[in-house]
Amino acid sequence: MIKPFFKIFIGLLAILLTACGKMDDKRKLLAQIQQVQSEYTPDKRTALFDITVVDAADAFVLMGESDKPEAVEILKAKLKSQNISFKDEIEILPSKKLNGKTQALINISVANLRSQPKHSAELATQATLGTPVKVLKKQEGWYYIQTPDKYLAWVDDGGIKLLDDRVMNNWKTAPKMIYTKTYGHSYEGPDRVQPVSDLVAGNILEIIKYADKFFIVRYPDGRQAYVSKEEAEPYNAWLEQLTLNADSLVAKSKTLMGVPYLWGGTSTKGMDCSGFTKTVYFLNGIVIPRDASQQVHTGKAIDSVANFENLQKGDLLFFGKKASDSTSEKVVHVGMWIGKNEFIHASDKVRISSMDKDAKNYDGFNRNRYLRTKRILSEKDEALISLLDTPLFKD
Repeated sequence: MIKPFFKIFIGLLAILLTACGKMDDKRKLLAQIQQVQSEYTPDKRTALFDITVVDAADAFVLMGESDKPEAVEILKAKLKSQNISFKDEIEILPSKKLNGKTQALINISVANLRSQPKHSAELATQATLGTPVKVLKKQEGWYYIQTPDKYLAWVDDGGIKLLDDRVMNNWKTAPKMIYTKTYGHSYEGPDRVQPVSDLVAGNILEIIKYADKFFIVRYPDGRQAYVSKEEAEPYNAWLEQLTLNADSLVAKSKTLMGVPYLWGGTSTKGMDCSGFTKTVYFLNGIVIPRDASQQVHTGKAIDSVANFENLQKGDLLFFGKKASDSTSEKVVHVGMWIGKNEFIHASDKVRISSMDKDAKNYDGFNRNRYLRTKRILSEKDEALISLLDTPLFKD
């Protein structure tokens, strides 16, 4: 009578040990996913590494997607080194369903890029006309794209024109113009009666012909229009004339005075605090990271004790909550120093505030949450893109 019960006990013990071993392997697997993600794709705003684990009879199944194939390969190598059996069903983006059309140009003056593929989702950022973007996947009428500053977001199909490599290369080598006025329009003809669309500073269009007082331009979707030469410049000429210095940054920033605050905005239609500093630097030939919490990690540290005598025009001031024993520093606002104890920033609207307690425009609220100042101008940093040094738009 003992032997049958003994066999049952041994069988149950074997099942239990197998289950415990599998649970231990799953814990190791999940730990490796988290480790690789934190090391190689720590910022979800700029890199996608969405991997989940599904239990199967013979092995774990790795599901999900990533735009970082090198991180996926590192994960698989780590799992193999620990003798963890798995099946790889991770999709590497760009999606094959795009049929090679993995590039696009922003096709409207300002495209609203959202955190989810729906118009009711949070406005994550914006991209302006003529900006080249990477296309990673499609969901119904929405595309998941990556902007030149690496930001990931969704755009509706009306905001972009899909291109293959050949067409994109043709566009990059074609002559182009950049719109330099804060806001305006392109028109169907030189009489400037019927608009084709609105335009904002930084919009880029292909030039197909030079007229007396106009650029005759082509949109990414083929529309043609007239743009006044008084409101735009040939792109290469604009680049060559750029004088990237503190005074040019201050001058450009002041042309945006009064532009309304818009959460997620990075254009002259409306901008948030980091969208403002990003726009000012872009219109001076430098692409900087999107958010204040990303911008704070660029450039050279100048001050963290509110000694404003060390600041120079163009320096970025960061504000937020200081680190404590239990919480890390949180950067929530950014502005740009313009001299004479003043900084310009987007808060309600683009405006100038002072650190001088006796000034009429003294900003006690931001003075009390000041964190640090960083210098981007003239600094070399892999997170900064100089339009003078990159073929991003260059003919």
